[in-house]
Amino acid sequence: MKYWIAGPMIFVAAAAFAHSGVKDERVLARMAGMSAIAEHVKVIGSMAKGEMPFDAAAANAALTRIGDEAARVPALFEPEADDPKSEALPAIWDEFDSFEQKAVALETLAAQRAGTVEASGDLVPLMRDIGGACRDCHSEYRE
Repeated sequence: MKYWIAGPMIFVAAAAFAHSGVKDERVLARMAGMSAIAEHVKVIGSMAKGEMPFDAAAANAALTRIGDEAARVPALFEPEADDPKSEALPAIWDEFDSFEQKAVALETLAAQRAGTVEASGDLVPLMRDIGGACRDCHSEYRE
């Protein structure tokens, strides 16, 4: 399996496990927001891998939702909150401007691509770009 598909899909599976036992409601809200992004990425990734039939409307709707959720990310992290289950690194708050720029980059990418998916061949480069935006942030700001 290609990493550009596997990475986001692994995140979806790990997210469900990570939420159990979270005590801080702010951390739980962040995790829920990130899980929502992951679920929408999973829709596109499943189509790209042929696990579900191609549906342009569903792919474009998933992109819209990814953009909407990405727009919420900075506000979810503005209050510094920690929990033993949190995978957020302290660098988020040390470099908040950079963190916010990465969220805006995902939001912008999703917004620019929403409505442009017309054929299944559009999904592979899309997943590469979305996966790259996710990795760009996670490599610096997530355990």
